[in-house]
Amino acid sequence: MSEQSPGSSLSGWAVGGITFAVVMMLMIGVFQIIAGLVAIIDDDFYVVTQNYTFDIDTSAWGWIHLLLGILLVLASYGLYSGATWGAAVAIVMAVLAAVENFFFIPYYPFWSILVIALCVWVIWALTRSGATDR
Repeated sequence: MSEQSPGSSLSGWAVGGITFAVVMMLMIGVFQIIAGLVAIIDDDFYVVTQNYTFDIDTSAWGWIHLLLGILLVLASYGLYSGATWGAAVAIVMAVLAAVENFFFIPYYPFWSILVIALCVWVIWALTRSGATDR
């Protein structure tokens, strides 16, 4: 690995990592929007478990998914545009999406775990050394 001077451009690996994070955040946002619309339109699609501590109405979960999905799409745009705040907002949104899907595991386990894994992958891509240096 070669050291880059402060004035040099990003390495190909860093650009690839940022591009990966942008695409994954956009996909996660779209997935969240779709999951939210499904819950809003059809209350009976998701299986409601008994005696769950965080038992929230399925429509409420739908609105949470929908709003978080929209924010994820906007965060991916901010990251793609190269805005200074883009990386920090993208990391925060990925953490929020992962936590929200953790609470949603009893309703749709496989999907929630998959989204959590994708969020962790985005966080990793953005927190690597040199990934967001401009």
